Order: sequence, then C-alpha cells, then structure tokens
Amino acid sequence: MRTSILTLRLGWIGMAMTMTMALSGAQAQTAAGAPVRILVGAPAGGTTDTMARTLAQSLGQQLGRVVVVENKPGAGGNLAADMVAKAAPDGNTLLMSFTSHAINASLYPSLPFDPIKDFTPLTMVSSSPSMLVAHPSLPVKNVAELVKLAKEKPGQLNFAIGALGSSLHLAGDSFKMKAGVFIVNIPYRGTAPAVQDVLAGQVELMFAAVGNAQAHVKAGKLRALGVTSPKRLAAFPDVPAIGETLPGYESSAWFGLFAPGRMNPELAKRLSDAARVAIQSPEVKRRIESEGAIPAGNSPQEFAKFVESEIVRWRTVVQYSGAKPE
Repeated sequence: MRTSILTLRLGWIGMAMTMTMALSGAQAQTAAGAPVRILVGAPAGGTTDTMARTLAQSLGQQLGRVVVVENKPGAGGNLAADMVAKAAPDGNTLLMSFTSHAINASLYPSLPFDPIKDFTPLTMVSSSPSMLVAHPSLPVKNVAELVKLAKEKPGQLNFAIGALGSSLHLAGDSFKMKAGVFIVNIPYRGTAPAVQDVLAGQVELMFAAVGNAQAHVKAGKLRALGVTSPKRLAAFPDVPAIGETLPGYESSAWFGLFAPGRMNPELAKRLSDAARVAIQSPEVKRRIESEGAIPAGNSPQEFAKFVESEIVRWRTVVQYSGAKPE
C-alpha cells in the first residue's frame, strides 16, 4: 500500500515537473516571439513616424519577428528616448529618433538620460535635407540676392519657424551665422500653419522639409532659393546647394535607429545588419525617397561617431540662437 502511495506521489511530482517545464518553455517562446517595439518620440503622421513605419515591416521580415511602432510624443522626443534608455537591452525595445537626439543635448538644461552612454546606435535610416523657400513676391531669386537684401534691410525680413529648437529652426540660424545677417524668427505651433503663412505672403521665408515644400515649388506658389544638402538634389537639379554660395553650409535632418545602452555587441550587430538590409530593399528605398529623404544604412560605428559629432555641431548653433525648449 505504501509502495502504491509512494508511486502515485512520484507520478504526480513527475507530472507537475513536466507541466512546469512545458509552461516555462511556452513562456520563453512567447517572450522570444513578442513583438519588437520601435518607440517614436513624435506624433503619428510625421516624418519620424513615417520612417519608423516604412522600416518596420521589412525589418520584421529580416528578424523573423513582428515589429510594431508605438508613438510616445513629448518633450521634443525625450519621453520616448528616456523609455528606451531605461529598457532592457534585449532587442525588444528600439528607438526611432531624429536630429533632436543631438540638439536636445544642449537645448535642454538637463536630461534624464545620457544621449551617448545610454544608447546603442544601430544605423542611420535616412537623412532629409531641407529647402530654403521664399514667397514669390520677395524680390530675390537666389541665396546671394537674399543675403544682399537681408544686409540692406536688417531685421525687416522674417523666417517662419514650425517649432522652436527644431532642426529647421536651427537650419535658419546656421544660415544667419554663415551669412552674417539678421532675419527675424516668427515661431508657429507646427509646420502646417507656418507653411500656410508663407504661401499667403504673411512671412517671406522658411526652411521647409523637401517633402513639405516640393509640391508648392513645382506649382510656383513658393520659390526655391537653395537646398541644405552638400550637393544639389536629383529631384531639383536647378536649385543650388546653399553651400555653393556660403561655403561649408550644410544642415540636414536625420533619422536613426537606436537600442538601449549596454547591449551585447553580437545582438547589436544582428539588429543593425537586419535594419541595413531592410533600408536597402527596393520598396523601403522608394518610400524613403518619396518623402524627399535619402536612404542611409551606415554601420553602428559610423553612426555612433556621427551622433557624437552632431551633438558638438548643434551645441554651437543652439548657443547662438538662444533657443529654449517649448
């Protein structure tokens, strides 16, 4: 009898251990198969969000995982960045950031994270040059004529600014630094109302993302004076690079994929390689280019050095502009 009871107990123990092991295995599979989250520190519909969603499906195919995009707007992208900085470096939480990652390092008096040490740069997804546009009523046809007019009328011309501290705001201040001119910034709460006032002739000038300006330029509603890329854009071969008139001028927004800091190098390489293959796929390249952006896909080492140099570069412009976070 005792032997039977002991045998029964051992049977139950064995069954319980088997169920526990099965449950643990199922949980491990669920964790491994959980979606990879890409956090975006900007609202849905913006360029950063578009870049993340453009990349997500192809990245998921490369990783054999579902990749989802979650918008966490707030504090100029710092809210999403802070969440990723504090996430486990297991590859399940990534950040699609933008130029503000470098600008915020000097724009904000303090940050709850270190923009270099608390992140693992994976790759730059794309760069997005902007375009200096003017209302057609302004009597200038190129950058040289604009600089001449601005020097003749200091403080009488205006730049529409979609967001204080943004890359487009600082593109304008970089221009003023290089040209040695005084043009007044008129801030707006968003790009759309800023563009509308330039279209209406209420404000003469604006630095706008190529994707936001190109239709208006082609329709003759805005005049393109120059682009901020180092060279002319293939889509606008007749529009000079501003650097042709102001040597050394260049100001492009960029979008990049980050992981939390302290990530295992092999895992970081696997994620970076998958992202870079995705970026170079024909469909992703086409969609990036349709946004007026240039596909990138550099190595983690190259991207890390780029981010460090951007933090230094934008610090000078932020100090010149006197910009403060909104």
